[in-house]
Amino acid sequence: MKLILQVLSAVIILISFVPAQSKVGTTAANFLTIPEGPRASGMGGAFVAVANDVTAAYWNPGGLSRLNYNEFNVSHAGWLVGTSLNWLGFVYKIDGDNAVAVSVNQLYYGTEDITTALQPMGTGEQWDAQDISIGLTYARNLTDRFSIGGTFKYIQQRIWMETANSFALDLGLLFTTQYNGLRIGMNIANFGTELKLAGEDLLIPADVDPSHTGNNKTIAADLQTGSWPLPLMFTVGLGMDPISSSDWKLTLAADAVYPNNQTAYLNLGTELMWNNILSLRCGYNSLFKEDAEQSLTGGIGVQYDIGPFTARFDYSYMKFGIFSQISRYSLSIMF
Repeated sequence: MKLILQVLSAVIILISFVPAQSKVGTTAANFLTIPEGPRASGMGGAFVAVANDVTAAYWNPGGLSRLNYNEFNVSHAGWLVGTSLNWLGFVYKIDGDNAVAVSVNQLYYGTEDITTALQPMGTGEQWDAQDISIGLTYARNLTDRFSIGGTFKYIQQRIWMETANSFALDLGLLFTTQYNGLRIGMNIANFGTELKLAGEDLLIPADVDPSHTGNNKTIAADLQTGSWPLPLMFTVGLGMDPISSSDWKLTLAADAVYPNNQTAYLNLGTELMWNNILSLRCGYNSLFKEDAEQSLTGGIGVQYDIGPFTARFDYSYMKFGIFSQISRYSLSIMF
């Protein structure tokens, strides 16, 4: 316990000395930074060194090969201003040291009637928008204490008929020390190509030579949009189970997050599990982050064996500043 407190103190001091250079609005596809899964978010988003369920495909793919079961998970949250956040993941254990997973991350903005100056009540058409990421993960145990994993992702942002596409890579490491099972996790996420919107609505009629008559005044011209980088995030974390018995298990975790579009911040979390059935969670998200809306988190999980399957329901709550609160729900099936 003394060692984990020393390391945690060093991380906090390091973050406090990082210059506050917020670059909000300088990246695209920021839905990729929204914490996934009510279990992890209930622990304040401190999960990179825990990474012991299928959501490790998001938090730290290096943890997937440490699982001893297959798992399917689907989660949902009503996100900000009427949007919907959905995540789906499935991990399959190939053998004791290898695992593969697929995951889908979607932020859906809903639909809205299309109006014009001549038809203010609507044209009868609707437009919609969504952000989506589809990932394929492979993880392997290199030793009995060290594992590595990577996720290759296809990313798309779409608003009506305009789309922007990108490819990215996440790389995660998980190491279990000899000090009372202290785990060290690291993850770099969204290292990839830039996003640039394109589509038929950017085609406009243009007169390429207005000084001459008799030419075609409706030649199609393509409006060029700017390219934007992905929100690159580097996370390093610590996790430990100071209490681990047949009846009780207490997990403590802390993550230091270094994004390229925000100031650095710290996530803290804990989970208390009773008899492998009931879990209570709490944490703090975005500590030391400049102008953070996120803060206290909490959650609960219920797990039960049903024949050859184990089902788990999770719920989390997060205070979110002027947006009041965010609730998340998920269902996992393990076999």
